[in-house]
Amino acid sequence: MNTTDAKRVLETALICAQQPLPLREMGVLFNGALTADTLKLLLEDLQNDWSGRGVELVHVATGWRFQSRPQMREFLDRLHPEKPPRYTRATLETLAIIAYRQPVTRGDMEDIRGVTINSMILKQLEDRGWVEVIGHRETVGRPGLYATTRQFLDDLGLESLDQLPVMDTTAAQASMLDQIEFGMSAAVAGDEAASGPAGLPDDPGTGLPVAELSEAADAGHSQDAPLTSLTATDPNA
Repeated sequence: MNTTDAKRVLETALICAQQPLPLREMGVLFNGALTADTLKLLLEDLQNDWSGRGVELVHVATGWRFQSRPQMREFLDRLHPEKPPRYTRATLETLAIIAYRQPVTRGDMEDIRGVTINSMILKQLEDRGWVEVIGHRETVGRPGLYATTRQFLDDLGLESLDQLPVMDTTAAQASMLDQIEFGMSAAVAGDEAASGPAGLPDDPGTGLPVAELSEAADAGHSQDAPLTSLTATDPNA
C-alpha cells in the first residue's frame, strides 16, 4: 500500500470514528504492517493536508480525531440555537483546582476556595467523566483524592496537563476558567441530544458565569476566594 492510499484509509477511519483513535487501533487498519513512527508521519501529513480548513486533525489525550476549529464555533452554533447550560463559577473553580492541584480532597478544595463545596458539584463532575477518585489520603476519615480524567483532557482538546496555561495572573485565571467552560459546553452540546440537558448545580450564592467572573476579577470584587493559591503549582504534581 502506498502513502496516498494509507493516508486515505486513516482519513476515512478518523472521520467515521465516534471517539479519538489511538495509534494501536489505527495499526489494526493495516494488520500491523505500519509502525507507530510511520503512522505518526502519515498523521502529520494529514494535518498539513487539512491546514487552512474549518476542520483540523488534532492529537488529544486518548488519541487522534478530527474536530472543528474554534473559529467555526459561532457559525456552527447557528445550527443549534439552544445554548448548552452555562457553568457556575463554583463549578469551574472546583474543576480548575482539581486540574492544577491533583490529587486533592474535598477539604483541600474548600480550603483553597474558602467556601463549602456543594457535594452535587463533585458528583456531577464525576458523572460527566471529568474527575474521578484515584485513591484515599491516609488520615482521619480517609477522604477521597480527586484527579482529572483523560476525558477531561479530550474535551479541552489537550494531550496532557502540561498544556494547561500557567495561572500566574488574574487574567490567566479567568482565561483558564473560560477555556474549561468552552470545553465543557462543547462536550455537553455534543451529546445533549442523547442524554438530555446536563447542567450542574450552583453553590449557594456563587452562580456567576465565567464571562462575569472575568469582569469581576478586573474590577477587584470577585465573590469568592481567588485562585491565586494555584499559581505556583506544577500541573503534574
